[in-house]
Amino acid sequence: MMKPPLPPRRRSPRLALLQVLLVLALVASACGGGPGGPPGAVYVLDADGTVNPIMARFLERAIENAEHRQAGAVVIELDTPGGLSTSMDDIVKRILSAKVPVIVYVWPPGGHAASAGTFIVMASHVAAMAPGTSIGAATPVAAGGEDIKGTLADKATNDAAARIRDIAELRGRNAAWAEKAVRRAASASSAQALKLGVVDFVAPDLPALLREVDGLQVTLQDGREVTLGTAGAPLVRQSPNLIEELLNIIGDPNIALLLISLGTIALFFELINPGAIFPGVFGVISLILGFFALSVIPFNWAGVALIVLAFILFFLELFITSHGILGLGGVISLVFGGLLLTSGNPAFAGADPEVNRWLLYGLAIGVGVYVLFVLTSILRIRGQPAAVGVETMMGRQAIARSALDPEGFIFADGEYWSAEAEEPVQPGEHVVITGIKGLRLKVKRQSERRKPDVDS
Repeated sequence: MMKPPLPPRRRSPRLALLQVLLVLALVASACGGGPGGPPGAVYVLDADGTVNPIMARFLERAIENAEHRQAGAVVIELDTPGGLSTSMDDIVKRILSAKVPVIVYVWPPGGHAASAGTFIVMASHVAAMAPGTSIGAATPVAAGGEDIKGTLADKATNDAAARIRDIAELRGRNAAWAEKAVRRAASASSAQALKLGVVDFVAPDLPALLREVDGLQVTLQDGREVTLGTAGAPLVRQSPNLIEELLNIIGDPNIALLLISLGTIALFFELINPGAIFPGVFGVISLILGFFALSVIPFNWAGVALIVLAFILFFLELFITSHGILGLGGVISLVFGGLLLTSGNPAFAGADPEVNRWLLYGLAIGVGVYVLFVLTSILRIRGQPAAVGVETMMGRQAIARSALDPEGFIFADGEYWSAEAEEPVQPGEHVVITGIKGLRLKVKRQSERRKPDVDS
């Protein structure tokens, strides 16, 4: 005798609550202030890579965490080729307003603080470099990395030179060399930078640096004089959290464009094929990630609007007979939207905030061909006669099983059907199905007697 199936187990409300709290804890840890240490600890921050909004977000959070925990100092281990001017400004402002001493250490050997990184070094309370590192070449360039031309070049260069000179004078460093780094792209090795008064120390590693700066007195923005007590202080290392790591991966205009495009195509596929759950889910996730990426990239709203318009035109192409005009307009709109997406971003060498044009052209052509393929397939399917359902009975032959005057029954495809005749039909006569009205067939008498394709 078979045992009856066990009733489904109900999830305990306590277990469900525990799972929710666990998820919230993980999110909080990913977005929170980071690890803490005792008062007087030295917080070491890893700033490796392009100066971008993600780096600015991380340094802002980490310095605020160090202030909250009364850190003795913050050390930023910097290695950057440069980056966005807007992100550099955010970092410089945060260092200048810090309530704890900030030491910028160009590390590791072979690293550099180029372009925007030069400004960050100049803004620090204590500037240091490792042997084998370099600093300088801080001339502004266009968003794509090319030289700025004409009056715009003079405006950008003069503004950057004035800012770096002001910062260098504030910290008592070589303002003339700092301005030269902007106007003439001057660079210096660690030894040269120390000799020129660009940096304060050259140290082979972090412990050596902390011993050298121990006892040094610095002045914070609020006027407080702070004496560094870094020798033997506990170290607290901080790195970007989970959210910042994710943003660092997707926080690229090329990836953002791909996510938005693929997400829209997936939703587009879901709309013309209802019930295909995976494309819809994938499309929503991709769109959310794409716009999440744009939240940390300086972007142009006109570019976003043109990209959205492009996919609206692609969608309309399926339902409006435009002979490809709407699809062509979508391709053009997508190309111009991609070109404008991050145009006009001020940058320094090392930044690459523009959409790759070959990627953009390939994406536009690919989407256009895809829409054309889907369009022609749909039109071809719509032009074919019905293969299943009651519509397939149109034009078929049948036999009257009762008098049709005008209503009665016929025999077609092995089944009895209620029918309505255009003129009286006698039982046994052959008829042709001419229409469908609900579940009733409309028929007329067949003019020529031939064997019908029904079972009699």
